[in-house]
Amino acid sequence: MVTPLKVGVAGLGTVGAALIAQVARQQEALAARCGRAIEIAAVCARSKAKDRGIDLKKVQWFSDPVALARAPGIDVFVELIGGAGDPAKSAVEAALASGKSVVTANKALLAKHGVKLAALAEKHHVALNFEAAVGGAIPIVKTLREGMAGNSFERIYGILNGTCNYILTRMEQDKLPFAECLKEAQRLGYAEADPSFDIEGHDTAQKLAILASLAFGTKVDQSAIYVEGISSIAPADLSAADELGYRVKLLGVAVKTQKGIEQRVHPTMVRKDSAIAQVMGVTNAVTVDAEGINPLTLIGPGAGGAATASAVLSDIGDIARGVRTAPFGRPAALLRSVRKAPMQRHEGGYYIRLLARDKPGTAATIATRLAEQEISLESIVQRHHGRADSDAKAGSVPVILITYATTEDAVRKALAAVGRDRVISGMPQVIRIEKN
Repeated sequence: MVTPLKVGVAGLGTVGAALIAQVARQQEALAARCGRAIEIAAVCARSKAKDRGIDLKKVQWFSDPVALARAPGIDVFVELIGGAGDPAKSAVEAALASGKSVVTANKALLAKHGVKLAALAEKHHVALNFEAAVGGAIPIVKTLREGMAGNSFERIYGILNGTCNYILTRMEQDKLPFAECLKEAQRLGYAEADPSFDIEGHDTAQKLAILASLAFGTKVDQSAIYVEGISSIAPADLSAADELGYRVKLLGVAVKTQKGIEQRVHPTMVRKDSAIAQVMGVTNAVTVDAEGINPLTLIGPGAGGAATASAVLSDIGDIARGVRTAPFGRPAALLRSVRKAPMQRHEGGYYIRLLARDKPGTAATIATRLAEQEISLESIVQRHHGRADSDAKAGSVPVILITYATTEDAVRKALAAVGRDRVISGMPQVIRIEKN
């Protein structure tokens, strides 16, 4: 008879409690699917007395996650503590060094120490699984690492932060300003009291660093990613996007170019008829472009106890089956370093919103500056003042420009020249357009 796979869980927050409840509910099905029973043998959390709505009477209790990681009574260590440093880092290192496989939902830890942890797992011939670290219940890690192991990837991009997607959805649908939608997201629990990590794009960047490594064989390096958040987006931008056939999303994008792998996080205009444009609210989505096949889009809940626990349990199930592969799809020693690609080299279409001074020669001056940088325009829209343009200044006219493919450097140089000419008020709004 095959002995049960004994699991130790460090962290009994929303995800940890949901995981233990799910294992209890699915006990028979898990044993049938995985070929052996899965048993929660030990746990670790700050408070033993707290009521978590789960039965822990038969489970060994640890107060130190490192001690749990080294405990001889467990086969798999599940890290749900969070954070890039200790105690999560020390506990994961201890488990791997002790010959135990690790399952983690910790994107911050992987974004900072993923390559070293992968090398340690390979050295001790154990698994390091992290499906839950990116996209919640969306099986994007296994899709890239295993399901599409024979494909050559061209681009991967996605909505990787539900908080930002919820805010942009509310702004678009209800014509509300950013600050009001953020406050509502905080009230509903979608945004933290200090939301900067989400709304400034850093959460998305950590997840993108992991996806880029899986897709392109690069070392996980968050510092190589250009990051821009959504706090500058105004209702006027969303209204203009809608009229022009676009929708604004915060995307994480990693794409193979002739100059290397370009990695960026920023508000992006996507065609309304694309799959990713239909993803609203707190839902996440990832689109994969690979050579020889049409784009593949995976959509699902990106956070929440049950969704994340589902991904964690899937990873545990693989270990129970005896499935083990290189954490990032190839040996850690073969992962290539990636340098931060200057955004000035980025090529694509651009949305530009200007407050042009209402005086003779303004349009000609703007057109001249764009022409000097060889920027061609697909469309020009002059908007009437209204609620969406409430930030417009007296004596100025909102003007929307959509460019054909050009470079970031050309756009920035042209707008700098327009600014020096003093034919616009305030700062131009620039949003990149992603082909899809």
